[in-house]
Amino acid sequence: MNRSDIFERLKNGEIIPGNDPQGYKMREASYNTKTLLIQMNNSSDPAEIRGLLSRITDCVIDESVAVFTPLYINYGKHTQIGKNVFINFNCTFLDLGGIIIDDNVLIGPNVSILSEGHPISPENRHSLVPKPIHIKRNVWIGAGATILQGVTIKR
Repeated sequence: MNRSDIFERLKNGEIIPGNDPQGYKMREASYNTKTLLIQMNNSSDPAEIRGLLSRITDCVIDESVAVFTPLYINYGKHTQIGKNVFINFNCTFLDLGGIIIDDNVLIGPNVSILSEGHPISPENRHSLVPKPIHIKRNVWIGAGATILQGVTIKR
């Protein structure tokens, strides 16, 4: 079994078995992210929201980005957000497989961007299958859309 860091393996698209000895790290990271999300989702100050999102993603979120909270993210460190991006209310990002949002993207309310999933077979269902999502420049994702792992959206 590969013993490299579980987050590197996820970013590289490796399937993580349900009994992976580093699996607990995903839960710990998610709880750490949740602490910052609670602060972010209770703020109405755009600069504070961007600052907390920068901490969640471990990347500087440009001042041209607008996020209408609440926003839900399970990890954060595998999400990249470009400039002049608008994210509307009540979106969910599962980013263990990686999410890239390029410049000038509009994301409607209640959108789910899910870069991870599970095998269909019951005996393997506890495994995690990560595949990156890339939303290219100038894309508009309408309200209620669900973007699944491995998808690239372009104009």
